[in-house]
Amino acid sequence: MRMMSEPVVKVRDLMKYFPLRRGIKEIITMKPRRFVKAVDGVSFDMHIGEVFCLVGESGCGKTTTGRLITRLLEPTGGHIYYKPTKEVASQIPEKCFAENGYVDLARKLPKHVDKLLRREIQIVFQDPFGSLDPRMKVYDILKEPLIVHGVGSSEGERREIIYRALSEVKLVPPEQFMNRYPHMLSGGQRQRVAFARAMILKPTVVVADEPVSMLDVSIRAEILQLMLDLQASRDLAYLFITHDLAVASYLCTRIAVMYLGKIVEMGSTDDVINNPQHPYTKALIAAVPEPDPKNRFKIREVPIKGEVPSAAAIPPGCRFHPRCPYAMDRCSKEEPPVLEVKPGHYVSCWLHTKK
Repeated sequence: MRMMSEPVVKVRDLMKYFPLRRGIKEIITMKPRRFVKAVDGVSFDMHIGEVFCLVGESGCGKTTTGRLITRLLEPTGGHIYYKPTKEVASQIPEKCFAENGYVDLARKLPKHVDKLLRREIQIVFQDPFGSLDPRMKVYDILKEPLIVHGVGSSEGERREIIYRALSEVKLVPPEQFMNRYPHMLSGGQRQRVAFARAMILKPTVVVADEPVSMLDVSIRAEILQLMLDLQASRDLAYLFITHDLAVASYLCTRIAVMYLGKIVEMGSTDDVINNPQHPYTKALIAAVPEPDPKNRFKIREVPIKGEVPSAAAIPPGCRFHPRCPYAMDRCSKEEPPVLEVKPGHYVSCWLHTKK
């Protein structure tokens, strides 16, 4: 895969806190407001031509991170630097640029600039049935973004764009699918329509939020291969969100492991899968079933216990220490720094510090 010298997206110390509703007693006693810290200081880069993966248990902040990048949610703090294409950059006022040709998506931008940038950053949701309007035909679903962004000067031109988009996602012949409603399609076909809708505006960055988790196993490989084919033909950067390390190892270039709103380990797929450094990453890998017929009745013990704590009551120090089999006294008091254990491989754990 081709890699750019500069990232197309740079996420720095990204935070998203959701305020909890206060009871009457809390209001009367003037207790400080509590927050769910869904994303709490996340940093990473994304390059054109790579699939960057966020992996972790449910509730760790993966989907919230994706929604922040696509501006479906406003961040509480941090920065999301995005480098638009030359065509779009030429239409953005100089004052909107933060640094070196990057626009900070975490800032409030003029409406016309926001609209230009939304066109270049698209998302594919987990549930293809829930993300498609059941009252609209496939043709209308794909035409809507063209109308919103003023793409196509006539109905005939838009029809041609929709025809090509359906052909690109292997829904052929397109005329057989244009006039169908979502309920008339299979799960795999619905997800292909979702990808067609995301790709029809020719984006640079696509957030794929567990796009195969609700599909049959037989269909998953087809959708994953479709993603790679689209990337090869369009030169995309994917943010792939999943809880399945087996899928991540097949598709992704780099992996970041999230736990309770923070990235605890990040590196190339080979380094993270074959040489995990964080106890949480090791536990996730241990939970992946072995494709060995001899061990088909053997259940491997996962080396961690319990459930993920509430993001409204994050443990002090290392937030993984209540479940960690290697926890030390220091882990419950101090948050570990991010260490580079080898070039490009980062981990946040006291086991790897010499102090």
